[in-house]
Amino acid sequence: MQFDWHQPAHPCVHLHAVKKAIPLITILISLSLVGIIVIQVSLFQNMLSKKKEQVMERQDEEIYKVVKDLVEDKSQHLFVPPPSLMSDWKRDPFSPLFRPGVAHRYTMPDIQRKLRNAFIKAGQPSTKFEFAIAYASSTNGYEMASPGFDERFEQAMTDTLHNRISAWDLSALAGSDTENLVPNEQLIVVISDVKEYVIRSMHSLIAGLLLFTIIIIAAFTITFRTLLHQKKLSEIKSDFINNMTHELKTPISTIGLAADLLRNESIASSAEQRNELTDMIKSENDRMDQQVQIILDEAQMDRDGIHLKKTRVSLQELLTTIRDRFKLKLEEDGGTLDLRIECTDDIVMVDERLITNMFNNLVDNAIKYHRQAVPPAIIITARDFKKQIRIRVEDNGIGMNKETLARIFERFYRAHTGNVHNVKGFGIGLSYVKSIADAHRIRIKAESNLGKGSVFTIDFPRNV
Repeated sequence: MQFDWHQPAHPCVHLHAVKKAIPLITILISLSLVGIIVIQVSLFQNMLSKKKEQVMERQDEEIYKVVKDLVEDKSQHLFVPPPSLMSDWKRDPFSPLFRPGVAHRYTMPDIQRKLRNAFIKAGQPSTKFEFAIAYASSTNGYEMASPGFDERFEQAMTDTLHNRISAWDLSALAGSDTENLVPNEQLIVVISDVKEYVIRSMHSLIAGLLLFTIIIIAAFTITFRTLLHQKKLSEIKSDFINNMTHELKTPISTIGLAADLLRNESIASSAEQRNELTDMIKSENDRMDQQVQIILDEAQMDRDGIHLKKTRVSLQELLTTIRDRFKLKLEEDGGTLDLRIECTDDIVMVDERLITNMFNNLVDNAIKYHRQAVPPAIIITARDFKKQIRIRVEDNGIGMNKETLARIFERFYRAHTGNVHNVKGFGIGLSYVKSIADAHRIRIKAESNLGKGSVFTIDFPRNV
């Protein structure tokens, strides 16, 4: 019988694949994003051009109706000069005064009103315009011009992107009674801010394009951040597995060695040595149990949250137990743990197991991160502070810089310890501490000076 063993890929292999994929995915997404934006800009420009043509066509349709009315009126009515002007007319029957065109039949407000109504009918009531009427064959100025015509005309000649000049023939209709009696005239209309008007008329479309562009950019950003997050998770997973392996390997090896020594007849016959080895096994077993319990607690916190089993606990008794637990470890390093309980009432309502684990982690870190050749000196004080009990856990260790201090409560974050290579851990100790404190509504704050030590301040509300 043959067995097909399928082993999961090593986390480092997965992490390497993620690292290689991220640049390629980033390039592809970036190219796609740029391409989509370029296409949108091109489509918008085409739509803007077509919309501008439609607006101009609609303007011309309504202006043409005004021109048609003016030409028809000019073609159907002969001008009879008043008696006071008859003598001049006889002297010069070809004078424009007695061959009047549109400029002499209508006032400037009349023409202006007609053009304004034309733009209103075109659906463009806010259109800015100026106009003039001139002889078609003359260059000696205008018969009639609106106040701002000259200025707008000059602008339109130099800026055709935002302005347009529209010229219309006002000659009498061919075959009419006035065809040869009235002058040939021209209506010149200068329309300003054409492009701005077109853009204003496309506000909803522009808003839609911007909205979808923002959505695309947001999707790209979220995707990119997700990739980076996945990369970070892969790195965390790899580091966690490595740290967990090293952290559990030491007590397992110690227990195995102690078990082998117990089999030795000379050691087994010595009660003192046998007790030392069994104490060692018990200590290492407790150490493993604590680490495993922290991992299980963290997993449960993520899944179900923290379910507190509060009881009345004496902080003095709890902290004394912790001091005794680390007594042997401190003696090995020549260190000390000074406990100073100065509060009037040290009873609090907490989950004793979790709070014990919280202080275990703080003291354990203080011992782990002590300076080389400097014995760890830990001081735990408890004092009354307003309506709270303030506990300070102070050490003389290696301390932390500002960057590390800002991230110490992040899960799986482990500070770089420089030359301290023997410091192991999962990177969840202080995250675990913060979770326990938050669950109890306990305020915890860290302060540190690099090379001088750290202080953790914990405020216990008395009504917790």
